Order: sequence, then structure tokens, then C-alpha cells
Amino acid sequence: MDVIEKARELGKAIQADSRFLRFAKARLANDDDAELQAAIAHFNQIRAEIDEATAAEVRDETHIRTLNGQMRKTYGEIMATPAMAEYNAAKAELDKMVTAVNVIIGKSIEGEDPETCEATSGCAGNCSACGGCH
Repeated sequence: MDVIEKARELGKAIQADSRFLRFAKARLANDDDAELQAAIAHFNQIRAEIDEATAAEVRDETHIRTLNGQMRKTYGEIMATPAMAEYNAAKAELDKMVTAVNVIIGKSIEGEDPETCEATSGCAGNCSACGGCH
């Protein structure tokens, strides 16, 4: 059996996993939530206005601060919705699984035993200050 075929099997297994199914359900719920989508559209509109205001030849710092406040408020409202909380929790669980899979693949490529290799770096999932998973 070739590697690409095994990768396709892995893809099918991921899509059948409860973590993926939870994430997919949460994503669809968010997509179908008209109120949430309106709030996201409003957030994006404010962000575009900020981009336009900061690129203006003559900047109105008061207006930019007002827009930033509106954007933060809208973001907070979006993130406080139960649908978005479920989406973020489901995504975090799926991301953990994907990270574990990637660690096994990476360590296998480095010659480690795929049956026993695992993440031992204490990774918390935030890669901003990461030197790489080892």
C-alpha cells in the first residue's frame, strides 16, 4: 500500500473522529446563525473602516480610536456567544488531535518508531514563541 493511499485513509479516519464531527457541527451551526453572521459582517465592516482611516492622507486619530473601541466591543460580543464558544472549544480539541498526528508523522520522518513516538515538549498549542515541536 502506498503512502498517499495511507494518507487518504488517515483523512477518512480524521473525518470520522468525534472531534472532527463536533467541529464540523459547530462550524455549520455558526454558518447558519444569521445573528452571528451579521455580527461578523459588522466586525469586518468596522475593520475595513479602520484600514481606510489609517491609510487616509489626513488621519483622524479620534475616529480611529472610536472605531477600534467599536471593533473590540463587537469582537467581544461575537466571542461571548454560545455558538462561538462551542466552535472555539471544538476547534481546540481538533487542533490538539492534528498536532498529535503531525508530531507522529514528523518524528517518523526523523526515524523514530511510529508506534511509540509522542509529543514530549509540553506543547500547549500556542506556537507564537515556539522553536518547533521536538
